[in-house]
Amino acid sequence: MNWSRFKSHFYHHAELGFALDVSRMAFPDEFLADMAPRMAGAFADMAALEKGAIANPDEKRMVGHYWLRAPHLAPTPELARDITSTLESIKAFAAQVHSGAVQGPKGKFRHLLVIGIGGSALGPQFVSHALGQPRKDKLAVSFFDNTDPDGIDYVLASLRGQLARTLVVVISKSGGTVETRNGMLEAITAFKAAGLDHAKQFVAVTGVASKLDEVAVREGWLARFPMWDWVGGRTSELCAVGLLPAALQGLDIQGMLDGAAAMDAVTRQPVIAQNPAALLALMWHFATGGRGAKDMVVLPYKDRLLLFSRYLQQLVMESLGKEHDLQGRVVNQGIAVYGNKGSTDQHAYVQQLRDGVNNFFVTFVEVLRDREAKSALEVEAGITAGDYLQGFYLGTRDALSEKDRQSVTITLPDVSARSVGMLIALYERVVGLYASLVGINAYHQPGVEAGKKAAGGVIALKLRVVEALRAAAGTAFTVEELAARLGQPDRTEIVFKILEHLAANKPSGVRKRVRTPWHHSKYYLRA
Repeated sequence: MNWSRFKSHFYHHAELGFALDVSRMAFPDEFLADMAPRMAGAFADMAALEKGAIANPDEKRMVGHYWLRAPHLAPTPELARDITSTLESIKAFAAQVHSGAVQGPKGKFRHLLVIGIGGSALGPQFVSHALGQPRKDKLAVSFFDNTDPDGIDYVLASLRGQLARTLVVVISKSGGTVETRNGMLEAITAFKAAGLDHAKQFVAVTGVASKLDEVAVREGWLARFPMWDWVGGRTSELCAVGLLPAALQGLDIQGMLDGAAAMDAVTRQPVIAQNPAALLALMWHFATGGRGAKDMVVLPYKDRLLLFSRYLQQLVMESLGKEHDLQGRVVNQGIAVYGNKGSTDQHAYVQQLRDGVNNFFVTFVEVLRDREAKSALEVEAGITAGDYLQGFYLGTRDALSEKDRQSVTITLPDVSARSVGMLIALYERVVGLYASLVGINAYHQPGVEAGKKAAGGVIALKLRVVEALRAAAGTAFTVEELAARLGQPDRTEIVFKILEHLAANKPSGVRKRVRTPWHHSKYYLRA
């Protein structure tokens, strides 16, 4: 590494306060020029997408998350009006909640429970953690982001005695996502147990005429906000999915939209050296051979960005992890993403990053502003805790470079609504450009749908297992006997897993007689 290379490959945008350093990626001098024709194609694909081209041919849908922060770019006046009016409705509803014009049975709402999964939770969680101020937030936010009963109970315990002052936002585009539906039913049960009319405290964010929308209309929920089929879950943070919870928390949603719009303007430029999204996409391509050969480790040196790697996991891996390319050929593409935060990880996996298998590249995120306080405590003469944080970042980066571990660094001025919006927009654009470079569809998720279908098969089999035990109440069966009785000998392992789960939960009524060897154990329902 040398100063000359740094000067050549350091991108800085003074107006945004944003910088990108790719000098520590070992690409040869001719790499950017050699990739320029392919990147020109990616720029063209992106321009077509923003103009309303069918970017998701599987579902015959446009992909328009870019219009959310620039409604005037939407391909029809109707779409532009939908975006603008929804934003106005979000701001108006949040203001009514904050003023008390909309309140619970015991006064102003003080808590917000968000129920969603995947993109309907990861984006809102990331933003809530990055921008929240516990003593200043209008509402304290909790999440149901799974169908884990214990996790649900954990959150409900934190809201014990506060449900009358809790506003609930249920988020599901289709309204049929079972994890979200289960969380909704659990919340409804808790509200009823507390003697509360949940409909007066529940809000839906969903597609028009979806299952959830029908429930909200039938029960007379407090409010409903739209999700559009041209916004995918992993790119939905800047529609009602993310903006409504953030506005209710009291965060600056206009600042996020403005930051995203500013980054979009920069990353639309069809010149590689002037486009940080293009530079990042090319670094991903170089680091992974355009085949996902290496993982991406995300290390933000800021506690508020702790959840950024989780947010990127879905955005990157669900978008790029594809079996087939656009021509239908098997390519098994993808880039694995993991990370936490610095300098915490220097006491965890940085040892392996430096001295272990070289199967990754690092994305450092540097934040220049340490804190909002006007004065800084010196932990040593002339040195603050923030100075040490920078020292650990720079030291770790050098330690990795010494062992030919490659990295890029993103520099932000602060963690503000504007800079978080810039990050969201930047990575949405990088994913789209990279997908074009490697020839895949970044906007569908057939693997996710396959997992949902398989889960449904397990649920159906569970019902058959219980019915078989009930029909022969008092009779005990081994796993193999019960699988044969069900005509499912090829699914004996799944039957075993179902029985073990049932026997571990007393309300199921299933009991286990332990035998040796373990597969001779028997399961039954009492007569």
